[in-house]
Amino acid sequence: MSKQDKDPSFKGANKYILDEELAKIINITMSLEMPLLLKGEPGTGKTMLAHAIAESLRMPLIVLNVKSSMKLIEALYQYDTLTRLNDSRFGDSKRDVSQIENYIKMGKIGQAFTADRRTVLLIDEIDKADTDFQDDMLDVLDQMEFDIIEIDKTVKAIHRPVIIITSNAKKDLSDPFLGRCNFHHIAFPDPKMMRNIIRVHFPNLASDLMEHAISTFYRLREIDVVEKKPATRELINWIRALDTDPDFKAKQLAKGDVPFLGILFKKSQDYAAAGSIANRRKLF
Repeated sequence: MSKQDKDPSFKGANKYILDEELAKIINITMSLEMPLLLKGEPGTGKTMLAHAIAESLRMPLIVLNVKSSMKLIEALYQYDTLTRLNDSRFGDSKRDVSQIENYIKMGKIGQAFTADRRTVLLIDEIDKADTDFQDDMLDVLDQMEFDIIEIDKTVKAIHRPVIIITSNAKKDLSDPFLGRCNFHHIAFPDPKMMRNIIRVHFPNLASDLMEHAISTFYRLREIDVVEKKPATRELINWIRALDTDPDFKAKQLAKGDVPFLGILFKKSQDYAAAGSIANRRKLF
């Protein structure tokens, strides 16, 4: 077993800029074997952080995308009764229909528990789920086991996964849930941090384009009437478009000419509001 396997430490990844406080809370959380709850507005890198941890520690990443209608059992396992019924009716399957276990498929949490090596388990947008789902899920994650009632079997985690839980703070989480997680709020990057992020993605980007693009981006985010402010991923895609356009000149942004607004604003009313204000040059 390598030293990294015995005492893994997260120090960042190729495409993820990490501040010192966040690095510490991640490593403390792994040491304490607790889930880490990340809050912040969409686009602050919560989901990408789990990808970065998996990349850095060379662990498989398993992603549970939480839906509002999801039941906990779906995240643990599914019993495929329909396939079993078809197999019993038509008799052309190699599976033994008398063995229910042949028709049990692990959900995302079940996959993390039964993996033959330690994984990073990302539970994305937990605030979409109801309180019962949240609390019952943490019971399972505390105990590192769950029961498959159809076959009277207990599934115990082979390796305790690194658990990252994200929330967009659209709905309050229960006090018991919050009390059983470590917590970190990821603030939206300031311009200095954003420059570092952009340099990682575009190491050869002209400095004038980067400065004008970032300045314009933050001014656009300040428009009060916008419902969904552009996030880091929109900025990256926007810069990619600007840099690709052979007719674009960085000085256009300084003059209030803001092309490709549709990359930054995805809602019609936001697009219209940003376009109207930019055209009147109230940003500059």
